[in-house]
This record gives sequence, structure tokens and C-alpha cells, in this order.
Amino acid sequence: MKFTGIALLSALVVSPVTAFAPRSSLSSSRSTTTSLDYSVGIVGATGAVGKEIRQCLETRDKLPVDQLRIFGSERSAGTKVSTKYGEVTVELFSVDAARQCDVVFLAVDGDFALKYAKDICDGEDGSVVIDNSSAFRYEKDIPLVVPEINGAETKKCKLIANPNCTTAIGLMALWPLIQKFGMKRVIMSTYQASSGAGQPGMDELKAGTKDWLEGKPVVNKIFAHPLPFNVIPQIDKFQDNGYTKEEMKVTWETRKICGLDDNMPISCSAVRIPTIRAHSEVIVLETVEPADVQAAREVLDAAPGVKLVDDPANLQYPMPLTATGQYDVEVGRIRKSLAFGDYGLEFFVCGDQLLRGAALNAVLIAEEMDTNGSLKAKVVA
Repeated sequence: MKFTGIALLSALVVSPVTAFAPRSSLSSSRSTTTSLDYSVGIVGATGAVGKEIRQCLETRDKLPVDQLRIFGSERSAGTKVSTKYGEVTVELFSVDAARQCDVVFLAVDGDFALKYAKDICDGEDGSVVIDNSSAFRYEKDIPLVVPEINGAETKKCKLIANPNCTTAIGLMALWPLIQKFGMKRVIMSTYQASSGAGQPGMDELKAGTKDWLEGKPVVNKIFAHPLPFNVIPQIDKFQDNGYTKEEMKVTWETRKICGLDDNMPISCSAVRIPTIRAHSEVIVLETVEPADVQAAREVLDAAPGVKLVDDPANLQYPMPLTATGQYDVEVGRIRKSLAFGDYGLEFFVCGDQLLRGAALNAVLIAEEMDTNGSLKAKVVA
């Protein structure tokens, strides 16, 4: 179930920078000050992202979980969910119940997060909250985190914002190159799957494709136009500057996560395409230092969370077909930019936005906080 807006609330109780120093990346080992396992809560666990959060916790098995608690609406409360940690009964959400957890993942919409997130984490006895919505991404004092880039930011606050899926996927490839060659500007074009709109988006594409093939009218409620056999150059609402909010998220969030100047030129065009999972991105980077293609390949091949797929002679390059269900972001088609010459690179990125762009990144944040000691198990008397 995907919680949205008022329905959810009623259902639940309650100038350009030219050089960059390396930033903190993932901590290497668990803090010696954390020895207890955690009580972990997921709100929205039956939605597309919530399901993936649970599966990431189970399959990675790096965050020590003593108890998993799943919170839902009146409709789902009382149902049973089989997990690696045993059979879990879905609980009716309340702030008091969520505050009993050590860490709470919010896989719900921004209205819910705005109403409840700070109440869950408030005070010394509050829980760590990792929010997957856009509610807090642009608040100055709330960290917006991709752990491989700025994991140390998690030490500053118990409320952590998860980035937009497009931003997180692109930065996995972009950040190592920025560190190596510097950055003057970035131009990005994204080709985003139906799952960017959650389970309803995937369902609408599947049903619409079936109807189209059977010669029936295609109904669109989730997307601005019918998506089957079509592309839609609009994701989210248009802004006064002609960009959509989805496109501006890439600009705003890249600057914040990478610690870039507010005037750093970053431009994005976002297109919805009729695929189920995994977003694709063409990224053009103008560099400060001359950018050698082979050196770029070596940097990306060594980067955590990145899989180099760059063998055009053998038709090997990133695709949604191969990136779907994978933790690592695929990067390929790496070449010198004809627009920027020796000071430019162009490459193609593909990543599963339900994982790297949402659930996996959220779980990695919790793992980083466990490792650096900012996530602590509450001692129950």
C-alpha cells in the first residue's frame, strides 16, 4: 500500500567551485561503543520502497537487527508478514510506538513525514529517523546523505533525509570523477522508469500496455499522458524557470550533498519512459583538470557502489535490463566530450531507483550510523 496525503493521515493514528577536497566516505568498521542489536521500524512497509527496505535489511544482513516492527494503517494492522527476523504483526502507527525503536525508516509521503518525523526523533530518547520523502531535503540543518559521499553528516542530526532517486544514482558515478578532475558544470538528461511513481505507476504501465496491444483505450491517472509506447518530457510540476521540480531536485540536491557552491551550474532534463524499473542518465561533465578517459574508467572501476560496464566493442554498456535488482550503479559509454574537449567527459549511468535511489541508500545510511556510532541501541530497563 502506498500512503498518500490526507488519506494517509486519516488512515494512521496520529560562484562555481573549481577544486574539491575528498569528503568522508563509508566508515570501515562498527564503532566499539555500539554493542547491542537494534529495534528497527518501517512505516509504509507494504509499499514499493518499504518492501525493498525490508529486503535490503535481510539480504545485506549488516545492520544488527534484534526486532523488526512494521507500522501500517487500520486496514493493514493485524496482518502478518514473514521476515528473516520471524513473523511480524503489522502495528497501527503511533508516535509513541515508533519512538520505542532505535531507528525508523519512513517510506511514506511528505505530508506524513512533516507531521510525524520530528516528533519521532525529538529529545534524547527519540529515535533516528531516515526519511525517504522530499519533506526535509532542503532544510539547512537536516543532512541529505549518500553515505559514500558525505556519510559523516549523519553524526549531526537524528533526522536524515534520503535523496531523490535520480540524484543518488547519478552521484554514484559523478562524485568519483569530481574528486579526480574537479567540476565546472554538469548537464544531465534522465530517462526514468514507471516505478519512479511507485507501485501505482508500474501498475498503470502494465495495464495500459495490455490495453494498447488489445486495441482498447489507454487510461492514465498517474502520469500526465498515457505512458505505453510513449515518452513524457515531464516529471513533477513545472517551475517558474521552465524546469520541472524533478529536474530542479537534481540541481539542489547535488549541490547540497557534494558541498558545492550555490551557483555551481547543474542542469537536468527529466523524461518518463515506458520501462518498469531502473532509471538511466546521460551525464556530461565539464572538468577543471584535463580528463583522461582511461583514468576515468580506473576511478569508476575502483569506486564503491559502481559497476563499470564499458565494452562497446562487445555491446556491453549499462541498461535497465541488467541494472534492475542490482545494488551497484552501472556506468559505461565513457568518452571524451566533443563539447568540452580535453576538459569534458560523457557517460551513461543506469541504476535501480527503488534500491540505490531509495531503499538501499536508506539502509546504507543506517549502517553508516551504526558504524560511526551515531546510531545507538536504547537500553531497556
